[in-house]
Amino acid sequence: MKFYIPLLLVLSITLSCGKKKQEAQDKEENAIILKYISDNNLNAIATGTGLYYVINTQGTGVNPISSSQVKVAYKGYLTDGSVFDESETSGIIFGLNQVIKGWTEGIPYFKEGGTGKLLIPSSLGYGKDGNSSIPGNTVLIFDINLIKVYWF
Repeated sequence: MKFYIPLLLVLSITLSCGKKKQEAQDKEENAIILKYISDNNLNAIATGTGLYYVINTQGTGVNPISSSQVKVAYKGYLTDGSVFDESETSGIIFGLNQVIKGWTEGIPYFKEGGTGKLLIPSSLGYGKDGNSSIPGNTVLIFDINLIKVYWF
């Protein structure tokens, strides 16, 4: 019994430190996103999760849901403008439940035919570990063209 009390104390302190680090990271990335929005004179909307989106063209079709299959043309880049991924202008088809959380949350704000941007904190992107050409704890920007929403 005496062994468990110190173990629980260490576990509690460790979890508390991890939460504080994540909160600091979230705050830093939010400041980066707000600066990007200001520097680029964007009319962005915050969702409350750290994600911001910009609608350039509303579109006239339906909004997808988080489990929809969609066809999207996109360009992904970092806040310094360096491109890390880009689709063909004809777009690619994928399920919104198969991509990063920022896309699963953000794409449904667009209607079919809509264009705009997603500004995604790392907590909704590739997290602290990153992914190949994307460093960890990195804000991602995506230009989005929602070409088609499929209902299966």
